[in-house]
Amino acid sequence: MSEGLSTALAKLLERELADFRSLLACEQLTAGASQETYQVVIETPSGTRQFALRRSQPLLDAESNVGNISLATEARLFELAGRAGIPGPKIHYVLQPEDGMGSGFLMDWVSGETLGQRIVRVKELADVRPRLAGECGRILGRIHALDWAAAGLDTELPHTSPKALVTETWEIYRDLHVPVPMIDYCYRWLIDHAPGDSRTTLVHGDFRNGNLMVTPEGVAAVLDWELAQIGDPIRDLGWLCVNSWRFGKDALPVGGFGTVEDLLDGYRQVSGIDVSHAELKYWQVFGSFWWAMATLQMANAWRTGETPSLERPVIGRRSSEAQMDCVNLLIPGQFELPQMDADTSIGTQLPMPAELLSGVADFLGGDFAGQLDSRSGFLAKVAANSLGIAQRELQHGAHLANQERRRLQALLGSDAELDELRWGLVNKLRDGMPLDSPGLAEHLRQTVACQLAIDQPRYSALRQSNPA
Repeated sequence: MSEGLSTALAKLLERELADFRSLLACEQLTAGASQETYQVVIETPSGTRQFALRRSQPLLDAESNVGNISLATEARLFELAGRAGIPGPKIHYVLQPEDGMGSGFLMDWVSGETLGQRIVRVKELADVRPRLAGECGRILGRIHALDWAAAGLDTELPHTSPKALVTETWEIYRDLHVPVPMIDYCYRWLIDHAPGDSRTTLVHGDFRNGNLMVTPEGVAAVLDWELAQIGDPIRDLGWLCVNSWRFGKDALPVGGFGTVEDLLDGYRQVSGIDVSHAELKYWQVFGSFWWAMATLQMANAWRTGETPSLERPVIGRRSSEAQMDCVNLLIPGQFELPQMDADTSIGTQLPMPAELLSGVADFLGGDFAGQLDSRSGFLAKVAANSLGIAQRELQHGAHLANQERRRLQALLGSDAELDELRWGLVNKLRDGMPLDSPGLAEHLRQTVACQLAIDQPRYSALRQSNPA
């Protein structure tokens, strides 16, 4: 935290908290792609107290282009949820312009585990994991029953229908001006299969493993309401089941910790509503489609200088993960992966450029990261991941691009260059190309799988598609 921000925070705490004596610590946490969260520790006459400060990143407006609502509205949602018995922190103060700290709010510090990788693996949570899916279903049932209109949030939250949400997501992708045929394919499928008549409730919008605070007793807090809206509630259930949030635990589709049956049973207990597997699948496809777009959007914000962050370009490379999840849901089948341990790049010098990148990546992500504070160590691992992607691209990118070009030439009947061919397929899909056109599914499946092998070869979707 900067000295100016620390001084402003100390003044605020002294004014708002009767037992405040001094600010002992304020550490930025690693979580949060669009918002910053700090752990705040203060001294009081009876000991120390902990809080969490959530605020927008310095170069972002109060209403981020990733989120839908202001942080002040998010604070009101925390308060509304708390009154309904939905677990979460107490809000102590919403930042005002005169505080000089941007947009945000101060809330209780809630202890528990939020890292999805740990929630699905650590021994301390082994006993509670089998109960979490049912508990999540019951919590979502209560969220979807919240009276947002009576709380005066009608004009504070966006309202959307399934088709409008799909179209809005696709339009954001379209305006990035990058040709990603699998995203256009998913858009067409989602429009063709959109629910015609769905319920309208408050939707959390980002209810997933990673936004839940979990303890051995269960869910201690539902976090990150920044994507809340009024729409189809099944979106929340589908998002919780998206493969990106299972953290490698493929056999447990609900957050990597539970079954769909337990989730839907818990939801039925509170809401009285039966949700079909077809409804759930639709919103799983949408969730991966949305994430494939959002990761590209965040990378573009980095490229334009809007959000200069080491994390954003690496997050952009996660689009292929979400695209592969869509492949598995819509056009599963066989594909061939490159031999990632074989160097297909051209050159004879020793060491090769890819080997140099590998050495630096191993250094950053290994002992060096362990010697740093938590935030710097996290960023060192992000840097190592970025270099690993570059290494695999250098080794295999040209070979895979040539293969993709040959497939597109056969599919489109053109001998144009690769980028023009990609745009050609995108434009044909936008003009109504049948989704069952011969060779289309095979091309998309192979292309996305090979891109994912470069971006994240250990991502579980590459195991789920039964590769040749």
